[in-house]
Amino acid sequence: MKKIFKFLTILLPWFIGGIIFNNNQLFYKSLNKPFFAPPGWLFAIIWPILYILIALSIYKINNKDKNYLKALIINYFSNQIFSFLFFTLKSPFLALIDTIIVLISSLYLYLESKKDNQTSANLLIPYIIWNTFATILIISIYLLNI
Repeated sequence: MKKIFKFLTILLPWFIGGIIFNNNQLFYKSLNKPFFAPPGWLFAIIWPILYILIALSIYKINNKDKNYLKALIINYFSNQIFSFLFFTLKSPFLALIDTIIVLISSLYLYLESKKDNQTSANLLIPYIIWNTFATILIISIYLLNI
């Protein structure tokens, strides 16, 4: 029971951004999007899966050194603020800058995780793949809507 509580304590904060900031689907639908843009409902499936993988990765890290914690904090806050920048402020440009920060910090988090636990690092690979796709997507959305 203690392990489950610890895992849930790690997992639940990742959902805050989606709860606090309204993901305005009308705004998303109103934008010009590239042909490869997924439908809005797919994000609601992908993100919970990624958050579970991220939480498992954090859970498995034993040595949370300063560099790991910095990468984690930057990644967490950048990830959380995306919805505010994109959906509340309706700024694809600020969301683009933020997405780049999320991608870079997720790569750094992977490298820091790998120093302590290969399984932990491997759990971040789908997150990095999605962040790479999201960066390409938001660059495209920004360029199609300027």
